[in-house]
Amino acid sequence: MSSNGKSQRNALTAAERAIQALGSGDAGRALSNADKASSLDQIGIYAEFPTSVRAAAADIEAGGAVGDASWDAVAAAVGPGPLAYLIAEVRDG
Repeated sequence: MSSNGKSQRNALTAAERAIQALGSGDAGRALSNADKASSLDQIGIYAEFPTSVRAAAADIEAGGAVGDASWDAVAAAVGPGPLAYLIAEVRDG
């Protein structure tokens, strides 16, 4: 795997961890992993991801759970694909 491929795979892993952290109510871990995903992203897939995770983390800090509008924004930021399925699973879990 090329270094760009490895970096992109690490970005995906960080995004997965951010989503899981949102689901478990850990705003700090979600933010850290969202920023990591964005910094490792070589092709711009996660450009909007940190912004959407920040809004979701603010929901956690304000009331303990991510609101529907914030989950929708996170889903829109990652688009269709495996992360969309993970979001649906974590959101409904």
